[in-house]
Amino acid sequence: MNTKLYFNDCVQDISKIVRIDSAQSPVLPGMPFGKGAADSLAYFLNLAARFGFETHNYDNYVGEVLFGEGEEFAVLAHLDVVPAGSGWTKDPFGGEIADGKLYGRGTMDDKGPAIICLYALKILKDAGFSPKKKIKLIVGCNEENGWECIRHYKSVAHMPDCGFTPDADFPAIYAEKGILHFEMRFPLPHPPFTALCGGERVNMVCDSARAEGAAYDAARAERYGVAQSGGALCAKGIAAHASTPEKGKNALAALLAYFAEEDSGVRSAYDCLFADVFGLTKLYDEPGFLTMSPNVAKYADGALCIATDIRYPATFTQEQICALLDKFGAPYTLLHCQAPLYNDKNGFLISALQKVYKKHTGRSDEPLAIGGGTYARALKNGAGFGPQFSDEPSTIHQKDEYVSLENVQKLLDIYTDALYELTK
Repeated sequence: MNTKLYFNDCVQDISKIVRIDSAQSPVLPGMPFGKGAADSLAYFLNLAARFGFETHNYDNYVGEVLFGEGEEFAVLAHLDVVPAGSGWTKDPFGGEIADGKLYGRGTMDDKGPAIICLYALKILKDAGFSPKKKIKLIVGCNEENGWECIRHYKSVAHMPDCGFTPDADFPAIYAEKGILHFEMRFPLPHPPFTALCGGERVNMVCDSARAEGAAYDAARAERYGVAQSGGALCAKGIAAHASTPEKGKNALAALLAYFAEEDSGVRSAYDCLFADVFGLTKLYDEPGFLTMSPNVAKYADGALCIATDIRYPATFTQEQICALLDKFGAPYTLLHCQAPLYNDKNGFLISALQKVYKKHTGRSDEPLAIGGGTYARALKNGAGFGPQFSDEPSTIHQKDEYVSLENVQKLLDIYTDALYELTK
């Protein structure tokens, strides 16, 4: 199969769909995630229909492209994107090609890989290949903001048991930690401040925290890295994804450590969530240690409320983690939960993906376990598989997101071969 014959058209279609801003926007009639997401889904499904595939649009939540008959096999991708943000040197929705790269929001996450997988199906179809499984290329429109697309799909269609998502890293990902977000309340009858706030998102390490109406102790402030600013006490940190909190610096840790020396309620919060006196971060299995990242805090109604992101080892259950949280002695509310994913590294799915990866890269890297969460965990037996190569810089969710033209061709080869191996 000569994938190079499809390269130019594939690049052009990635460029065209990237020009549609599909970040979540206000709900419109028949458009649950806004016009951009609906337009992206329409473009994708119309392209697939022109290729001769059967398609379905499920209420502009999610769509699917079908190829073959038999046992179902899923490829899960998404067409929504995070907002462009600032600092771009290229138009984030321009689909510009320059210096051997195709720029734009979604080129890597995840419009580019979605289009490439669609072309992989076309390449197989044009070559006369008849898969022994029914391939369902499922494209959601709400991956970045809650997975309502997947929940809707499961309510109106049948989700296959097995498949992969081109929305992760290479090589194959066999395990993903469980995700648990919770908000815990620590009563403060006599708080050492009149207001406190910090953090923006529970899944991002807090990079800024601020308290007002608090006494300033110079020696203590120096000890914890707290500073005065505009009549308030402030701490600065370094943002990072909550699945890898060690890559950041949590500003809340510094600010709460400062107040813990004078208030027992703050001390309790600090000991439980930062000092980890109950030893949650010692939990371990092959995918790694539990991580706990308290990232959003506010003082309200006489209590310090802290929202925390936990990524727990894949062989543990949510019930086991909650049993440990119960020991903290503070009330809490669960905000978001996703069960872990754990596959047999030597099973058919991971082995086939690893075989294809080695064939096209020459590398024998071991399959991965990660703290992040992908669509793969929507399947009973799912795996993340690309498009990010470990030896290349990632621009996903960053300014000037791009996919190199060289990698478009490489991904065409990899995904075409993977679908062949998995469904022949």
